[in-house]
Amino acid sequence: MLIPTPALIARIEKLRDVRGAPDLRLRVTVDGGGCSGFQYKFTFDSLVTPDDQVFENAVVTDMASLPFLEGAQIDFVSGIAGDDFVIKNPNAVSGCGCGVSFSIG
Repeated sequence: MLIPTPALIARIEKLRDVRGAPDLRLRVTVDGGGCSGFQYKFTFDSLVTPDDQVFENAVVTDMASLPFLEGAQIDFVSGIAGDDFVIKNPNAVSGCGCGVSFSIG
């Protein structure tokens, strides 16, 4: 299960309004690579396939990525450096400075 924060859900709802896309969701996938072994990939998607899981009607991921994201909290934060999607993943044992790459134990 993925846990979208209220800030993430609000951001997705705002993007739906701005883009006129009521089915828009944040798609989170895990790919091999990056400096720590795996990396997160963020895209926006209005389609849901039979291989997808949807969480709080805001986040979607595929079944291959889900084991790497189990129990992860996905947030949207605004700061001095800009806006960003942030994942707090209990499965990651280390990560890189950019926050996109991680390794599991």
